[in-house]
Amino acid sequence: MRYLLCCLLLVPVAASAEIYRWTDAQGQVHFSETPREGAKPVTVRPQVVERDQLTREREARTAKFYDARRQEQAAAAGRAAEARVQQEKKCSQLRDQQGQLSNGGPVYRLDERGERQYYTDEQIETFRRKLAESVASDCY
Repeated sequence: MRYLLCCLLLVPVAASAEIYRWTDAQGQVHFSETPREGAKPVTVRPQVVERDQLTREREARTAKFYDARRQEQAAAAGRAAEARVQQEKKCSQLRDQQGQLSNGGPVYRLDERGERQYYTDEQIETFRRKLAESVASDCY
């Protein structure tokens, strides 16, 4: 708190600094923030730069370009995040299927009439191998 108070008290002092001008014995002109013998205070005004119409148009085009680029980057980041979520969901499903296969027991699918069609041991092993390959290639 004290530090902040000191900074706030010193800001007006720094903003009101004066510049002094003097000429030495060789005729060289010098400027300084500290007064010297024979130095005169100099008023320094900020330079106002007036931009022409072409410059303002170029700045507007540049700002428009950067705004469009930022929007593209935000959209790409959103798509990438959505893709990551979908990939994680897919990997979770694959790992769940692996867990179900490793529990043993009969494996089946439902046909169009809603009846169970049981897989053979060869079909289960093929399915297990394909799941392992999918997890290895798609999941990290």
